[in-house]
Amino acid sequence: MNSMDYLNTLLDEAKRVATEFEVTELMIYGGPIFIGLIVVEIIFSLKYNPTLYKWKDLATSGTMGVGAAVLAGGAKVFSLILFSIVYIIFNPDDSAGVRHNIMGGWAAFGLGTWYVWVICQVLDDFSYYMVHRANHEVRFLWAAHIVHHSSDHFNLGTAVRNGWVTLFYKPFFYMWICALGFHPIMLMTCLSIEAFWQYQLHVQWMPRFGFLEKIFNLHKHHEVHHSSNIEYLDKNHGGYLIIFDRMFGTFKDKDDSKDIKYGVLHPPKSHNPVEVLTHEYVHIWQDVKKAKTWKGRFMYVFGPPGWTEDGTGKTTKMMQAELAALKKAA
Repeated sequence: MNSMDYLNTLLDEAKRVATEFEVTELMIYGGPIFIGLIVVEIIFSLKYNPTLYKWKDLATSGTMGVGAAVLAGGAKVFSLILFSIVYIIFNPDDSAGVRHNIMGGWAAFGLGTWYVWVICQVLDDFSYYMVHRANHEVRFLWAAHIVHHSSDHFNLGTAVRNGWVTLFYKPFFYMWICALGFHPIMLMTCLSIEAFWQYQLHVQWMPRFGFLEKIFNLHKHHEVHHSSNIEYLDKNHGGYLIIFDRMFGTFKDKDDSKDIKYGVLHPPKSHNPVEVLTHEYVHIWQDVKKAKTWKGRFMYVFGPPGWTEDGTGKTTKMMQAELAALKKAA
């Protein structure tokens, strides 16, 4: 059987397994559930927190969400094909029809063992942490991700304000999991679970959860992530786990005694969805055009947000170092 036959066979298997595990139904019901919860939160806010939503802001978030949902279908097909190709290349089947990994000879993992699902979900969360951190630390990626952070409100409407470009480069950060032998449909399902978890984090009214906050990425952690307070910038990148942030030095707990400001330091100047989607790319292009060296051009695209060729700009690390020095001197 040649590689194309492998791919066709795997895609047929993927369709069958997707139906069996109701992945399709999971994604179909996701949209109405998200919308329903936003409506419930709006009704709740009218009585208890009238400033939680602003209609222009919600309209922009909704437009971003609808566009992302339309593109998500194509992105999922692209992801499934990419994951399947990687799975096939690194886990070819033998004469007996059993797939073995070319890196270590172990059999590819099946779909029916519970602990394999758990391991895949943890690996998925590690990849989520890495791509999410890169989205904040590499300016070209930040230009796509800033869409999600561009609102100065933190609510379930903000949860659906997603960048469109992100959908198509994100799968490349996950394909290594299929190279290890995890089934593409298993990984796709884990990604869907991760997305549902991320959505429900965008609320302000949830309480503290005690010791669970040492393990899981919970609501107060995500408030920090969406804050533009200097000390909170580029923190808490995890999906449903917070352990990778703790391991790699990007964890920051919320100080409940201090006010928090949501959004970004340099937000778009309009609610126009086109500007929200493209404003940071425009700024990158303007910076690249005025750069005097190839290093400057490279750094304006792939360096951290805030970096400037003449040294007048400030990155997150620079601003946090200055803040720490001020606190120490006080």
